[in-house]
Amino acid sequence: MDSSNLQRAERAYDAYAPQLYRVAYSLLLSRESAEDAVQDAFARYLAQDGAFRDAEHEKAWLIRVTVNRCRDLQRAGAVRAYTPLEDLLQHPARPDDDWAEGQPVLRAVLALPEKYRAALVLHSLEGYPVDAVAAALRLTPSAVKMRLKRGRELLQTMLAKEDIHV
Repeated sequence: MDSSNLQRAERAYDAYAPQLYRVAYSLLLSRESAEDAVQDAFARYLAQDGAFRDAEHEKAWLIRVTVNRCRDLQRAGAVRAYTPLEDLLQHPARPDDDWAEGQPVLRAVLALPEKYRAALVLHSLEGYPVDAVAAALRLTPSAVKMRLKRGRELLQTMLAKEDIHV
């Protein structure tokens, strides 16, 4: 591997690894499996030619590869042991990461079924527009909107049971 590819990979890792980890963790609910998924995504990144149109295309590609790897791990049954949520909250992906702020809400989001959780994490927590979420999850924009609506309704019901107002 030449130094330009290595520098490109280091830059991409520094820019995207924390976000990819959060996405992977929200899908797998396991620290070790999420780390494996991110590592595998960057291994694929190093193996490909790096012909991205721009930084957004590069980031979208990495998210898509990470989501696919998470699904592969789920299908293979590799995700067996869950890391308690408290471990994630004590050790955020970045020291300045406020992603875990509002622990009851995060707990409720992570308790949602995977199809709703993935859409909500990418759209509401990571800030992706519906079209980008649709591309990452290989769904239509209308399917993503429906998952967001139903996920929010489930989340609202779960939080109401715990008497948490957001």
